Amino acid sequence: MGAVAFRSTVALLFVFSACLLLPSIHARDIKYCKKTNYVVKVDDVDISPDPLKAGKPSTFSIKASTGQALTGGKLDLEVLFLGVRVHSEAHEICEKTSCPIPTGKFVLSHTQTLPGITPPGLYTLRMKMEDEKKQLLTCISFKFQIGFGESVSSI
Repeated sequence: MGAVAFRSTVALLFVFSACLLLPSIHARDIKYCKKTNYVVKVDDVDISPDPLKAGKPSTFSIKASTGQALTGGKLDLEVLFLGVRVHSEAHEICEKTSCPIPTGKFVLSHTQTLPGITPPGLYTLRMKMEDEKKQLLTCISFKFQIGFGESVSSI
């Protein structure tokens, strides 16, 4: 094989390998708290922007599905940085999606502006969802990145 053909083959293999890896770079590794049959299954998490920026609004959209209709409940969120809890908050489920939630797919959406002093790095979000009777509907965790905030530029 000639040098040109060899370089072309190597370049083609590199592009093919990059295409196979690209979807996994942006995929969220969603982990359930326990191996159990939760009523709510989380399919995906969209984060915008990704990575998040300190001092800027950010949105988490959690795509999920349920096998039973839900009329409400509570959503507990906990953020960990380097394994230490740095933030927690609770919301009514109906504040984050339309209720009642019919059987099938739905989206929980939460928008918040991060404090300007938020350190950049890899964080973990834990989410626990309970119905009105405090029955656990789902419990997940996933990692997300906070980048550097936009720097102030001089005009």
